[in-house]
Amino acid sequence: MGNRLKKNNKNNKNDIVKREQFIDQMLMEDNTKEENEYKLLLLGPGESGKSTILQQIQIIHQDGFKSKKERSKLRDTILQNLLHSIHSLIKASVHFNVELESENQYLVEEILNLPTDFTKITNEHCQMIKQLWKDKGIQQTYKIRHKFHLFDCAKAFLDDVERILDPDYIPTVEDIVKSRSRTTGITDIPFSYGSLNFRIWDVGGQRNERRKWIHCFQSVTVLLFVVSLSEYDQNLFEDSKVRRMQESLLLFDEICNSRWFRETNMVLFLNKDDLFRKKIKKKDLTCCFKDYEGGRDYDNALEYIKGTFLALNQNPENKTIYTYTTCATDTKSVDNVFKAVKETILSCHIKDN
Repeated sequence: MGNRLKKNNKNNKNDIVKREQFIDQMLMEDNTKEENEYKLLLLGPGESGKSTILQQIQIIHQDGFKSKKERSKLRDTILQNLLHSIHSLIKASVHFNVELESENQYLVEEILNLPTDFTKITNEHCQMIKQLWKDKGIQQTYKIRHKFHLFDCAKAFLDDVERILDPDYIPTVEDIVKSRSRTTGITDIPFSYGSLNFRIWDVGGQRNERRKWIHCFQSVTVLLFVVSLSEYDQNLFEDSKVRRMQESLLLFDEICNSRWFRETNMVLFLNKDDLFRKKIKKKDLTCCFKDYEGGRDYDNALEYIKGTFLALNQNPENKTIYTYTTCATDTKSVDNVFKAVKETILSCHIKDN
């Protein structure tokens, strides 16, 4: 067994080295292609909305997801999101001792054993999910969703279960933007604003891996960091004792003050502003920040969170952090923000040169 562990550790190290070499190679090739290209590195914790922002850039600048063929490729992702959502609600109802209506009890096992292949989903399965989603116990569980892990897209997809589980279903652009998919590997998207060329990089992987390759991006023009405003009362899926907002602050601190980016300007996206506006009216920030005294006022809460992130900058004389509130699922909102970001990046570049 010891030899097997050594072999696994060696394989992991080899994977990280290969990943680092691959990133280096891609960046070198990219430098030869476009010397006048502004390079952006997109970072942030899971479920902050990073992938959605990338999708919006594809929609705005590359006519992304216009063809049915392209959208059909994401059909399985949306099915997985829908099934994950109803499974999470069932398991949470058990965990929090929420009783389901007696006539719906039999549906639980049926739904937990549903196939994850679209071609095997029947209309009967669809009606089961629809019926259970309407159950008073499941709706009660949904109201306490901040206490467990549930995708933001859960309500939208479960409300529309008949359309999504139709045999001829093809995802809309709106469905794709709402969907949740984990970033794996390396994604880079070239795009232009007028005469300016940009390339945005998103690299998946765990934090401990990130330390191994982050230096490869030390020459980027600007760092983009995405944080979810609305998750201040939610805990990590991996550690139920840690607030997601606190984890975001730790990650931001690590990136912002990394020796590789000591003087690299940053853009901080305070994302999911639409959800935050609704939530703050019902619950203030004291569940995450004990010294917060701004009550349930949106402006007070937003300024507090913004100030908490900005205060982590250990080199404010040589490093500027620009902040924008965003709703990543709103294409027009993302487009307007990126127009402002473009001006920010351009002014930073002129100043540096």
